[in-house]
Formats: sequence, structure tokens, C-alpha cells
Amino acid sequence: MELLATTLSFAGEHRRYRHRSAVLGCDMEFAVYLPPQVLAPGAAPAPVLYWLSGLTCNDQNFMQKAGAHRRAAELGMAIVCPDTSPRGLDLPGEDDSYDFGSGAGFYLNAHREPWAAHYHMYDYVVTELPGLLEAEGLVSHRRAISGHSMGGHGALVCALKNPGRYASVSAFAPICHPSACPWGEKAFRGYLGDDVEAWAEWDATLLVPAAIERLPLLIDQGLADNFLEEQLHPKALLSACQKADHPIELRMQSGYDHSYFFIASFIDEHLDHHGEALGL
Repeated sequence: MELLATTLSFAGEHRRYRHRSAVLGCDMEFAVYLPPQVLAPGAAPAPVLYWLSGLTCNDQNFMQKAGAHRRAAELGMAIVCPDTSPRGLDLPGEDDSYDFGSGAGFYLNAHREPWAAHYHMYDYVVTELPGLLEAEGLVSHRRAISGHSMGGHGALVCALKNPGRYASVSAFAPICHPSACPWGEKAFRGYLGDDVEAWAEWDATLLVPAAIERLPLLIDQGLADNFLEEQLHPKALLSACQKADHPIELRMQSGYDHSYFFIASFIDEHLDHHGEALGL
């Protein structure tokens, strides 16, 4: 890992790294917030929240805009922010639109060319990146996961598909039923092909009925979100959870939109949710 920058924040350290990803076949950058408790010599690594960002974002958006460092420092929680896709591969069409290709990896494993060789963001965020950070002693194996929009979709899918791997999961304005919305249909068709049945493996609403672990889902959704009706479909996820008796707390927040102002308004509550599950 190549350390790119270190910035002091609430007595902890915000670090940016670059490394070569074997899973993605390219260099990747990511950010880590280390709380002050782990900076002392000999301190044990901190439990960690993996944050998955939304369309067009990279590792820096959440760290700079969400206001999460203060509460993370108080709790003794590390935060890891990966990028949202591979970068700079010169694949045909990778930079043609904001909702597909660069900045839009959708946290799945692609198997349609030309994306199949590189667009395996699911394997990257679930296995490769945590394995690297845990081997380096930067974070512990006590993990939680959260995200926003496309990243909220990713967080739900990662938790539902990996029983026992995460202590908790939450999401802000997630794409809850991507098989049935324009963003998801475009991404799934492009990365996975035209077999709609194969899309179910990456759709939280469709994964809930067969989920082995009933990990409670905490979701905040703004009622003034421009994407609520067409893209996000939280009621579909709520219905699936109710039918499967899967615990869910869906909080519809009046007046809030899809922005980082919304995330910053409720991030402390999400960090407390994860902190409790991680024993902090």
C-alpha cells in the first residue's frame, strides 16, 4: 500500500492509500479514518465501518462531507471508504455516462464483456480490501457496513449475501429494488446481460426472502428526494421484509433530499447503531 496523504481530524487520522488490486486488475485508491484510540503504540486495531458511496463519488466524498469523524473518534471506530469503480481502464464506454462505468460499479461482479475482467467491486469490498487492511493491522475483523444510494444498495447486498461477516448494516436512500428501476436496469443489463433472473442475485428486495441471517436493516430515506419514486423503491424492500419477517427500520424523513446534507444530519445515529453492534 502506498500512503498518499495523512490529515489529522478529531485527534484521529484520515489517510488515503493507493494499491494494486488483483481482483480489479488496476490501481485503486481508498480512504481510512483511524480514531485516536488506535494511534498509540501497541494499540489494538479498531472495529471498522465500511462505507460504500453512490454514483459519481469516490473515496473522498463521504470523508469530507458527511461529518462522521467526530462521532467515530468518540466511539473508537475506524471507517473505510473504497472507490465506487475501477478507474482508467480505457474500456469502451466507461466514461460515457454518470450511471454506468467509471464511478458506477454497483458493487456487483460483472460477467458481461468488456466489464467481466475488471468490474468485480463486490469481491473487492467484501474480500480483497478488508483482507488487505486486516493483514496490515489497520482495522480489526469486527465489521459493519453502510452506504448511500448505489452504495446503500451495495451495503444491503453485501450484508444479505454474507451471514456472519458484518455485525450491522444500514443505508441512506438505497436503491432498494434495482431490477425495477432505470439505474439498476441499465447497470444490470450492461454488467450482467439480458437474463433478468440472474439479476436477482444483486437485488436486496429479492434477496431478503432467502436470507439466512436476519440482520436488522436500518434505512433513512428523505421524502424530498428527487429519486425516491423512480429509482429507490424503499416500499418494495419494506414489503419484502414484512413478508419474510426480516427486521427493518425504515425512517422516512420529511423535507430531506438525496444530498450529503441529509447524510450529515443522521450520520451520528447510524454510527451509534453500528457502534452498539460492534461493542463500542
